[in-house]
Amino acid sequence: MEFLLTSLVVCVTPGTGVLFTIAAGLSRGTRAAVIAAVGCTLGVVPHMVAAITGLAALLNTSAVAFQTLKYLGVAYLLYMAWSTWRDKSELTAERESEPRSAGRTILTGVLINILNPKLTLFFFAFLPQFVDTDEPYAFLRMTELSAYFMLITFAVFVVYGRFAAAMRHHVISRPRVVSWMRRTFAAAFAALGARLAFL
Repeated sequence: MEFLLTSLVVCVTPGTGVLFTIAAGLSRGTRAAVIAAVGCTLGVVPHMVAAITGLAALLNTSAVAFQTLKYLGVAYLLYMAWSTWRDKSELTAERESEPRSAGRTILTGVLINILNPKLTLFFFAFLPQFVDTDEPYAFLRMTELSAYFMLITFAVFVVYGRFAAAMRHHVISRPRVVSWMRRTFAAAFAALGARLAFL
């Protein structure tokens, strides 16, 4: 129960994945928000694999490895801020049907969470506390807990995305609101990147 509650808090706390999913819901609707949530959830897998296979020990003992991951995350957040700020396209209520668009959304969501140090710290420092490494089924236990975390991540992000999608018709009819919204997301991505850089 402690693990599930902590996981819920980690997922509900607004971060890069939440911002990305909300932005997808506001700009392209429920389908895009769900696809974004899928991408962000898949981005959890590398952290899970790293923790389970023991790469956590490497990053814990190698400051260079962790700093490299951190600054890759900073660079990607700043890129997201810049591209969002420069985006001048109009929002429409039409449904997107291009399959490539879904692929790009998933890829972006995966990259956002792969380079999210909050997940790195969670899996590398917090997850092992709930598993006795001496027990014979430690591997399965860590896999099980990680799967719960992924399910919670997906569910929370879908809720955020569906709420954003429900509000999009009130947003897209107001160009000034759209412009303000994009600038707010761009500033949020930049602020998260700056905060990460100075951790």
